[in-house]
Amino acid sequence: MQVSHGFAASSAVFDEDHLVSCAGLVPVMTLAEQTGLPNLLADKIFIPAPKIKSGSANPAPKLATVIAGMCAGADSIDDLNIVRAGGMKTLFGDVYAPSTIGTLLREFTFGHARQLESVLREHLAALCRRVELLPGSDSGVFIDIDSLLRPVYGHAKQGASYGHTKIAGKQVLRKGLSPLATTISTPGAAPVIAGMRLRAGKTGSGKGAGRMVAQAITTARA
Repeated sequence: MQVSHGFAASSAVFDEDHLVSCAGLVPVMTLAEQTGLPNLLADKIFIPAPKIKSGSANPAPKLATVIAGMCAGADSIDDLNIVRAGGMKTLFGDVYAPSTIGTLLREFTFGHARQLESVLREHLAALCRRVELLPGSDSGVFIDIDSLLRPVYGHAKQGASYGHTKIAGKQVLRKGLSPLATTISTPGAAPVIAGMRLRAGKTGSGKGAGRMVAQAITTARA
């Protein structure tokens, strides 16, 4: 017996309206609503002078779509279609197309990244009040900060530059972006991200570290 059809990597499409591909998003996004994530996004994300007025409208549900897509494994704008595939739209309202979300994200500046940092800090505190995310935090927590270098590809990648990193104990010059991340953990809980800031690849490891540690301490105390 021989298969008479050749399948390409792009030929598989999840388009059955009566099936749901990511049912696990229901409890995840329900918890997000219960801890006030949509309200935080609506209150803190503000675009005063948009280049495209329609594109910057309703940022909260658009950003919620991005969060849901990332939880489902999306790592690009086009991948956000995963939350619109099949019967997913029967589970969630206000699900936006990737092109619409891309228009919104092109309006973002560094100031909007700071607004999102504020959302992250307040939502983490709300999550800890709702669920036992960091058990034992009343007696003390650990705060960690780490500078990373993540490779990127393509000549037009914004912010990418060459920086030094260690691979197998050897110093390597690599083109990429250098995020700075802070985490909070307890002896009985895995680390959770308290802050993340994207920097150019050539940025020194300690740049901005003091402020991020201070913000992580404030978040832990909340």
